Amino acid sequence: MIKYSLRCEKEHVFEAWFRDSAAFDAQSAAGHLSCPSCGSHEIQKAIMAPRLGKARAEQAPAEVPGEDQGTAPAAVMAPSGNGEAAELRRALQVIRRQVEDNCNYVGSEFADEARRIHKGESEARGIYGEASDAQAKELNDEGIEVARIPWVPREDA
Repeated sequence: MIKYSLRCEKEHVFEAWFRDSAAFDAQSAAGHLSCPSCGSHEIQKAIMAPRLGKARAEQAPAEVPGEDQGTAPAAVMAPSGNGEAAELRRALQVIRRQVEDNCNYVGSEFADEARRIHKGESEARGIYGEASDAQAKELNDEGIEVARIPWVPREDA
């Protein structure tokens, strides 16, 4: 796993984890990256200091389910002893808070509501809810952009 500092066209800086640099390049080229602050898809790597550490064979990256099918980005939280897992968890909690504060929860009606919004039958707005892997793939196949986010418990839970 590799963590990049990223910047959108509006100069918002944020971090994201990728399996390797090729995964970043592929997701960037496909337009799958967006700024969590403004939603811009104009994303570039920002200047950052490298994080050096000892390579240990027992810490080989775990296989991420669905990566071979080119599905949505996923991150693996594995204990590393240096706080990276805790840092990733905090970042995911920030994302959750942003989604909950700025989007409408539609529960299990997510796929149907996303289609209605896409067709102009419902008010255009940010939504979140539950969708199966098959539903998310169908939405993407229909040209409806969705993102799968690992949903971690709230900080105050």
